[in-house]
Amino acid sequence: MERDVFSRCHPLTGFVYFFCAICFCAVVRHPMYLAAGFLAGLFYFLLLHGEAGMKKLPGMVPFLLVVAALNPVLNPRGETVLFTLFGRPYTLEALVYGVVLAGMLGTMLVWFGCFSTVLTGEKIVYLFAPIAPALSLVLVMTMRLIPSFQRKLARLAGARRCIGFGLEEQTRWRGKLRCGAALLASLTDWALEGSIITADAMRARGYGTGKRTHYRAYRLSARDGMLLGLTLGLSTAAVTFGGMQAEFLPSVSMERPGWGLAVYCLLLALPVLAWGKEELQWRWCIRRI
Repeated sequence: MERDVFSRCHPLTGFVYFFCAICFCAVVRHPMYLAAGFLAGLFYFLLLHGEAGMKKLPGMVPFLLVVAALNPVLNPRGETVLFTLFGRPYTLEALVYGVVLAGMLGTMLVWFGCFSTVLTGEKIVYLFAPIAPALSLVLVMTMRLIPSFQRKLARLAGARRCIGFGLEEQTRWRGKLRCGAALLASLTDWALEGSIITADAMRARGYGTGKRTHYRAYRLSARDGMLLGLTLGLSTAAVTFGGMQAEFLPSVSMERPGWGLAVYCLLLALPVLAWGKEELQWRWCIRRI
């Protein structure tokens, strides 16, 4: 992450870039655009997280497979019937559309993983506090809620394991259920107590009584302006060139991407290209020493 350019840029630059990238992933259903978005997001995700990112990816594969396979069950439209399930036709077009929906979901998950790493809670507060201070605080607390709960749950499970009451020591399902309920009760107590402590600390520090200040100020540099201009320019060009439309129900039809796909790939590759440029400059400087 230290080598990532967008992590060191102004928060506005990163926010605009991820806003454009995620909006494209959520709207465009063309398979070639989805493949480009997923591969670019996956490469950037692994660049940010390294080996830890490799361990997170397999967990979402079963969920995406279920989404792809379940779509024809819920939506039987299509011309090519593969077989009949529960008296409803299971069509090829609906299955292809389910694969596309799963690809859209997977692509957005990968890009949101990059978003949460690059745009930390401090940066989000910096961006939205002048406009909506309460909303920015809620967003930051929501983003840190699940990771904080996971860490606390691991600590609670480890403590119970040390005294012989861990989940692994329970052989019967009643014991496992009782252990899980105890962990849930402890986690709930910790969450409620933490919320009271947080509210008291915010009230003691005078939160909401005056204008909010920031301990870290960001300034738009020439590099930030260049990346921001490239993001907006490439996004506009990708929309202008078009070639993103695709229909799957009741029959499959897609537009030829043309130059729009090339511009779109260049837009998604901006973080990797910026990282590669600085990496080459660093290696060149090392060689000259």
